[in-house]
Amino acid sequence: MVDDVKKTVVISVGGSLVVPEEIDTGFLRAFRDFALGYVGSYCNRLVLVCGGGRTCRSYNEAAKAVCDVANDDLDWLGIMATRLNAELLRCIMNGQAYDKVVRDPGEPIKTDRDIIISGGYTPGNSSDKVAVMLAKRFDSDSVINMTNVDMLYDKDPKRSRDARPIRKIKWDRFLEMFGHDWVPGTNVPFDPVASRLAKESGIRVIILNGKDMPNLKRCVDGKDFTGTVIY
Repeated sequence: MVDDVKKTVVISVGGSLVVPEEIDTGFLRAFRDFALGYVGSYCNRLVLVCGGGRTCRSYNEAAKAVCDVANDDLDWLGIMATRLNAELLRCIMNGQAYDKVVRDPGEPIKTDRDIIISGGYTPGNSSDKVAVMLAKRFDSDSVINMTNVDMLYDKDPKRSRDARPIRKIKWDRFLEMFGHDWVPGTNVPFDPVASRLAKESGIRVIILNGKDMPNLKRCVDGKDFTGTVIY
């Protein structure tokens, strides 16, 4: 049975890290080493929630190229992509992960293993919402959102040279900047539906570059790190 005395770290693993264009085995090796080292050294729990990445976008684009597709159906394609990525993570965790990918964040989890992995859940939001729901369930006050940028910026740094980094931002201002509504395939730093739930629940979200494993370790260790805190 899940031991609720343990400290739980919840990480939303961006699909852009797992499948940027093709599956990134270099990232998977590095993240596997981090995850196994963390639970091995600290005897704590990791809850990992996978995004869909390029797999999700490819299927959405293919469906829309053939005909008009309902938003819920586009979301279901995305959910299945997240679950496929989650199965990939589960398979490489050397038997240390719960032997089922969690499909419903409220379902019973009976395991003594210290890594629990989930993907998406229902249409109308992304896997980010699942991460917030699981943070609430395991009494974690934060979600680490691993992405492919160092932190949040006031503009897209890939398009604007004058983009300024944002190290701390409140939920109200974040929602003003990035909107309140979910659109399938939307490219925002954190799902607006998940953002509203995090705000209501008093959960902070940390955005950081998931390819920088030393920085991720500093973050989970409570040390100074490079990233953005939304609170």
